[in-house]
Amino acid sequence: MHTGSDLKIFLTWCASQDLESLCAGRVDVERYVRWLQEVRCYQPSTVSRRLSIVVGFYRVCVIDQVLPYAPADYVRRPPVPAESPTLGLGHLQFEALISTARLSQNINDFALIAMLGLLGLRIFEVCGASIGDLGDEHGHRVLKVRGTGDKTVLMPLPPAVARAIDRAVDGRDAGLILRNAHGVRMDRHAASRRLKQLADAAGIRMPRMHSHAPAYVCDHHARRGRQSARRPDRSPPCRPADYDALRPGPQEPRPAPQLHPGRLHGFGNIVGRRGTADERELPRQS
Repeated sequence: MHTGSDLKIFLTWCASQDLESLCAGRVDVERYVRWLQEVRCYQPSTVSRRLSIVVGFYRVCVIDQVLPYAPADYVRRPPVPAESPTLGLGHLQFEALISTARLSQNINDFALIAMLGLLGLRIFEVCGASIGDLGDEHGHRVLKVRGTGDKTVLMPLPPAVARAIDRAVDGRDAGLILRNAHGVRMDRHAASRRLKQLADAAGIRMPRMHSHAPAYVCDHHARRGRQSARRPDRSPPCRPADYDALRPGPQEPRPAPQLHPGRLHGFGNIVGRRGTADERELPRQS
């Protein structure tokens, strides 16, 4: 999803620097990384992702014998923490958000929040879902989702999500499920703006409201049920706003087991009473 836009940003930066992309060296790629960090002020995960696109672009050029070597192979990437530092929505916050979306006059709001929070889909997967992707499988309503790398999976629809989608479809036979105010496809930027407006209407105050925040609720319920809601290509989930308060404290050490004095416990007791095997085999001295 981000490959085309990330590569376009790099090529636009090269044009602004009067630099031919196929003539760039490692120093130029390092300057591009510093521009992403200091001028655009992107997070380390975003910088690392956009740098990986540049690295892949030059590796393909080497494979196709356009360049003798890849100048971005040894560019240092910013360290990205294993656990996402971005805060997600808590259960009460998500309940307020989906209640606001259900009561909204916009028929797309309920489906948008339900698919993000109850199915755990990405924002571009939600915006790209069409009416033709809806179907039935073994008596259950399912939604065909196209993820990264053109991976297609069937997502079963809970009754609440199915009602929200039917409300957004509004009797149409074809087209996309979500539409904007002009009746055309809702892109991820319009969906993110709508999500922020619903969060403000619900009274949710967060440092940065983003499209991955509702998906934490889906991951949390899946972990409690010992099932994985995210597919293997998904990144680690966000933390809830009350993450530190919900973390369990240090567990106390277990007490030592109490042995019954009249019972045998383990082989040591048996050996102590009957002796070892070698002692039993030795003949008795008269």
